[in-house]
Amino acid sequence: MTLVTTVTQHIADAMRQRDQALLGPLRMLKAALMNREVEKSRALDDAESLQVVQQLVKQRRDSVEQFRAGGRPELADKEQAEITFLERYLPPAADPAVVAAAIDAAIIAVGATSIKDMGKVIKAVTTAMAGVTVDGKAVADAVKARLAPPV
Repeated sequence: MTLVTTVTQHIADAMRQRDQALLGPLRMLKAALMNREVEKSRALDDAESLQVVQQLVKQRRDSVEQFRAGGRPELADKEQAEITFLERYLPPAADPAVVAAAIDAAIIAVGATSIKDMGKVIKAVTTAMAGVTVDGKAVADAVKARLAPPV
């Protein structure tokens, strides 16, 4: 069953239960998936659907930061609730220890010695962590901390 089908069923369930709190984010998710299908002119596969969900989560995280910086905690809380909702449709998050081990292995595999090799390491970590949810920004920050020269 595709993610679009699953979301459509969840929308129908939310409508039957008259759950407006769930209906809004579900419709937003379905609209994003359908828009991507229109862009691609074909049905999305599972990886592309997950990519859409990850993109929506990333947008919400950026919004949370902006709202908190702008002194709008109520809007930040709303966006945070949408992140929590969207994460139900993503694979389980990777354990930080597993991510750290993947970073160590990637540094050794690509022979990284300086911050200039950061892109190669991040690409290797992302490839190694396929199938689990990993925060790209957290990976980039961890790689940068590992490769930066000690002060």
